[in-house]
Amino acid sequence: MKTFVVGDVHGRCAQLQALIDLLPRDMSTDKLIFLGDLIDRGADVPGCVEHVRKLCRDNSERVICLLGNHEQMLLDFIDGRNAIWIESSTGGDQTYEQYTGKPLRLQIEKDVETARQAITQSVPAEQLTFFRQLPLYHEDEFALYVHAGLESGKHPRDSTPHALLWTRDMDFYKSYQGKPCVFGHTPTPFLPLRGRLGRHGIYVFHSAIGIDTGYNVHSPLSCLSLPDFALYQSFADGHAETHHITTFMPETLKKMQMKAAADLPLSLGKGQGER
Repeated sequence: MKTFVVGDVHGRCAQLQALIDLLPRDMSTDKLIFLGDLIDRGADVPGCVEHVRKLCRDNSERVICLLGNHEQMLLDFIDGRNAIWIESSTGGDQTYEQYTGKPLRLQIEKDVETARQAITQSVPAEQLTFFRQLPLYHEDEFALYVHAGLESGKHPRDSTPHALLWTRDMDFYKSYQGKPCVFGHTPTPFLPLRGRLGRHGIYVFHSAIGIDTGYNVHSPLSCLSLPDFALYQSFADGHAETHHITTFMPETLKKMQMKAAADLPLSLGKGQGER
């Protein structure tokens, strides 16, 4: 059994579909986890959301999507809690236009309420329900999976929702040595250099594993497979790459791999080794 973990998608539907097609995934035994942020910035947010929603619906035990801070910002806007989502830096204006069919224009205060009503009415009800039901974290025998990171290295169940969705904690990136934790949210070019060397764009240092490899036109959409540390990437120009990360592996991750190998049934392990 493997776990395939996909970083922040941000509306890149064509890259997402190409990436999923690339994965050597056994749908009856392997897990597929999305770390959140399906929406904003990209060219086909509605398509991304619907694709992932259906994957989760059709195989709910083995396909899991986490809540990202961008989905939470959209829900906060729809529910009237705040209007951060419509600030230009979030990319929410692209999501707004794709769902409503018209550009986001904010000139007077009344326009905010008009925009709130428009997006509420335009996002399909089943997609809004999907967003509201997304978990904040997942855990399996290999790792913890969160959108942004952990609060002071604590287990996700003991971390605040705000930390799981928003944290950018340098101490976590550099010093966390608990159960391996796979996260997105912060593009890896902004993470410490030492954990990026020889990683093909992802970040690995001690037990912290960052796989948000960015969202510009040159950035790959990345998926990491555990426990084997195979990395699958799709690019906007249509090409794809596969890497197997073996160098400079931290001891905590080597232990995870050794435990996974020890837990593998003898007959299955023999069969895999002979291929």
